[in-house]
Amino acid sequence: MALPLNIQSKILMYCAAGLILFFSCANGPKVIQIETECIPSAPPVNRVTLCAVGDNLIHIEIINDSRTENGGFDFSPLYTYIKPQIKNADIAFINMETISAGVEFGISGYPKFNAPIELGDAVLDVGFNVINQATNHSLDKGEAALRKMLAFWESKKTICIGAFSSEKKRSTPVIIEKNNITFGFLSYTYGTNNEALPDNSPYLVSLIDTKVMKREIAALRPLCDYLVVSMHWGEEYRTIPNVSQEKLAQFLAEQNVDLVLGHHPHVLEEVRLIKRPDNSYMPVYFSLGNFISAQKNPETMLGGMAHVIIEKNETSTRTVLYELIPLVTHYEKNDKGFRVIPLADYTEELAVRHGIGPLNIEKIRKKFTLIKEGKW
Repeated sequence: MALPLNIQSKILMYCAAGLILFFSCANGPKVIQIETECIPSAPPVNRVTLCAVGDNLIHIEIINDSRTENGGFDFSPLYTYIKPQIKNADIAFINMETISAGVEFGISGYPKFNAPIELGDAVLDVGFNVINQATNHSLDKGEAALRKMLAFWESKKTICIGAFSSEKKRSTPVIIEKNNITFGFLSYTYGTNNEALPDNSPYLVSLIDTKVMKREIAALRPLCDYLVVSMHWGEEYRTIPNVSQEKLAQFLAEQNVDLVLGHHPHVLEEVRLIKRPDNSYMPVYFSLGNFISAQKNPETMLGGMAHVIIEKNETSTRTVLYELIPLVTHYEKNDKGFRVIPLADYTEELAVRHGIGPLNIEKIRKKFTLIKEGKW
């Protein structure tokens, strides 16, 4: 059948019966139906972006630099340069290396850390929504201070992992749902320095214990599409994972964990893929380094932000991208102007003014590449 030459318009419609063409012609509308198979639509894909940073290590120099003229504290400038990246993530994880229980417990830096409560407000304002509180400094100011910190996060309806105010809280699964993907979170630390867990509150901080971890992972695994485990482990200032970290990472892969976020060494360590029993791979960020600190070693000025994209379709949930984005802790002479800045935005002008002396940006870039590849 020949089509009219004076077609004024045409509209295509797809239906179960096939392809129907409507033609507007001078003699009125004509309809042609062509039997054909419908083009199946692609299965829906749900996507979540997760970012994670390392040690939010608040030394007394940072606290003093954050004092305001009216006697208060404002920590928001610390995170100005990184805020857009954090805000854009669906899930944003931070390791709160130090608690911020407020002035009633004594404001202090190393070795017994405690920051003003305003630090917690600043962290939330940046956009972090998963807070790790299982670190070796969790009990620096005792049980009461940690409970004050936990009450703060709870009052803000923020997910806090690794430390718990009750046995019931410890046994309640931590699950977040974003874009139709359910995420489970667990967190563990190698210890709490010289402060033992209270006899009447052994649940207070999650310690690394493979028997306990295996039991908790087994309980949480069926309840979530994607399981993230935070690990406070390793050796300070060591840029290569130690044997203990490697064994624990293998153990976590065997439990079908999806992602491991490591911290504590205060320097970057490499990222690896470890094979799981189902033949998929688990990304392990062995150490994200310092997010921000007042340490003086140049290596501690280089940290990293994990950037992970997770997708879920009708049959599976998987990591489709994992990256490590370099960050620089910047401050100037007399311990002023503390900021965390993406390396991509870090200028020669800033490097010259750094408080520990001029930073060699090119050297930092090369160091980052070597560490990321496990060649440092």
